[in-house]
Amino acid sequence: MEKKINQLLKEKSLGQEVEIRGWVRTRRDSKAGFSFIEVNDGSCLNSIQVIAQNDLSNYQNEILKLSTGCSLKITGTLTASEGKGQDVEIKATGIEVYGWSDPDFPLQKKRHSFEFLREIAHLRPRSNTFGAIARIRNGLSYAIHKFFQEKGFLYVHTPIITANDCEGAGELFKVTSLDLEKIPKNNGKVDYGKDFFETPVYLTVSGQLEGEIYACALGDIYTFGPTFRAENSNTPRHLAEFWMIEPEMAFCDLEKDISIAVEFIKYLLQYILDQYPDEMAFFDKYIESGTIGLLEKILQKEFKVITYTEAMDLLVKAKVTFEYIPEWGKHLQAEHEKYLTEETFKSPVVVIDFPKVIKPFYMYVNDDDKTVRGMDVLLPRIGEIIGGSQREHRIDILRKRLKELKMDPENYTWFMDLRRYGTIPHSGFGLGLERLLLFISGMKNIRDVIPFPRTPGNAGF
Repeated sequence: MEKKINQLLKEKSLGQEVEIRGWVRTRRDSKAGFSFIEVNDGSCLNSIQVIAQNDLSNYQNEILKLSTGCSLKITGTLTASEGKGQDVEIKATGIEVYGWSDPDFPLQKKRHSFEFLREIAHLRPRSNTFGAIARIRNGLSYAIHKFFQEKGFLYVHTPIITANDCEGAGELFKVTSLDLEKIPKNNGKVDYGKDFFETPVYLTVSGQLEGEIYACALGDIYTFGPTFRAENSNTPRHLAEFWMIEPEMAFCDLEKDISIAVEFIKYLLQYILDQYPDEMAFFDKYIESGTIGLLEKILQKEFKVITYTEAMDLLVKAKVTFEYIPEWGKHLQAEHEKYLTEETFKSPVVVIDFPKVIKPFYMYVNDDDKTVRGMDVLLPRIGEIIGGSQREHRIDILRKRLKELKMDPENYTWFMDLRRYGTIPHSGFGLGLERLLLFISGMKNIRDVIPFPRTPGNAGF
């Protein structure tokens, strides 16, 4: 019976005839005339040991030539293992070689630097670390859908190509079908009328605005897909392409928005701890000691809610020399977030009511006309994990905000229509999947928690 290795290790059905397929990690030959072959199929962190006796028909001409990376089909009997570190092993009755591996296979049974593994992104999933990351990423993706579906949210596919700049920051990848060597001009400017969409379009930075359309018609919705930022930041925290989860909730204020965000984070952390104990133990041992304890601590902690103004007062009074001097009206920096979560409150923190001058046009303006009902959820070690807000549903205030920011209201007529035809209070937030993976795994570079990182100067594979 064909099975995955994770099933065999879990079921431990001794005496069962089994069939597996996978890749050789190591081969060790005994003087007694048989070989130990360690095989992994990617289904779990652990490999399984295969005992190949010298009476197998291809023992001399194939099995003794197996090397790391060879792909195999193995049939045999699941038996109790006499070796240390494993409960079961397979006594092979047949081994078929699907593919041979050259002797210079770059992944050997030793520690490789993550910088080196990024250069071989096509092979790094075969390593323990990146296999574990892939399984955790898969588990998180499933749990994200599970959380929202159980709450009755509708999954909406928002466009990747869009004419909207949700954040207004200008860090956009342009999409065009024009011949860049022969760009058509009209009065000295690019003639977008000759382009495919007949207007400037970009890769999306967020599905939020389109998500609001469906929330204002169908209730609670969520999006989950790739987003893009043409931000020339070559840091361990930035990617040009990453995956975002963005719920949008009808008839929802900031307080409910915060409540859902906190529940969401705790749900995902608990799911991974419950479903992936081996991977989490691996991260705790080899990547960042204390990772499991930190996640368990977050699950028990209350998320402290403070205003941006209160946060700035604490930072200004702190007896700490910050690289970026805290000042009202400026963004919170990573060092500020770290101080608030790890030193001041020793817990997750939700910062609300930000100055409107540093936040996008769509956030609800408070009565003081200086702050907006935005929120940032901060976690120890990683800082901001969620950004969100109550949306501005008052059309007169929205018009005023667009004017203040010198944004063309003609580009947002449909957005205004949502406020003209039965406007409602609504709220939402965004969570970056890769940022959460960094927090859960303890990995230090965001390039190592996405299969194929897109960063300045890097679009390989």
